[in-house]
Amino acid sequence: MDRGGRGRGGRGRRGNRVEDKDVRLSKSLSFALRHGANQMGLHMNPDGFLFVEDLLAHAQFHAFSLEDVERVVATNDKQRFKLRPHPENRRLQIRANQGHSVQVCDLDLKAVQPRSPDCPREGIHGSYLRLWPSIRSEGLSRMNRTHIHLALGLPGEDGVISGMRRDCDLAIFIDVPKALSEGIQFFWSENGVLLTPGDTEGKLLPRYFSRALKLIPTREYLTHDTHS
Repeated sequence: MDRGGRGRGGRGRRGNRVEDKDVRLSKSLSFALRHGANQMGLHMNPDGFLFVEDLLAHAQFHAFSLEDVERVVATNDKQRFKLRPHPENRRLQIRANQGHSVQVCDLDLKAVQPRSPDCPREGIHGSYLRLWPSIRSEGLSRMNRTHIHLALGLPGEDGVISGMRRDCDLAIFIDVPKALSEGIQFFWSENGVLLTPGDTEGKLLPRYFSRALKLIPTREYLTHDTHS
């Protein structure tokens, strides 16, 4: 019998409980800070920040403490959130770094300039093979979000923090310089995700695709039409 309370794989029960709790808190924070603050009755400033004490007073967050919030922000592998003291009253605030469906101004986004040292040759959007026929003909859409998210590498590669879900089975490579030359804007988020609002209809058309890669079960490049 394992008297130390450790399960298979050597992880203790307390470690599992903390990890599960942090996952629940991270998902709840993502929803509140990216999409649902208003419908939850939480006041979000135009810059996307809301007060942590107001968040923790909400019924959805009664099971969590300030220590829990600080731990999740500090340890989140994708650096989804930012904590700061309010510049005037010093009360602690929190916001999501990107991924909003609500309009947020002043997200500390840095515009990417053509031919600048930080202008990447490609950005990668993660998606799913079942959507490829539509994407190949119509392009990528920001849908109900304010930006299309792009990573600088594939999941698991060194230095790749965020910008793509780990369960994606399709990677679409975007020719960033070409899109910039045709008036598409790109921005760096504070946690290093490349963002674009797309064109006036919120799309990145297939002509900006440089290649598309099936990720599983084995990696294989797909054909696409770049003349749309």
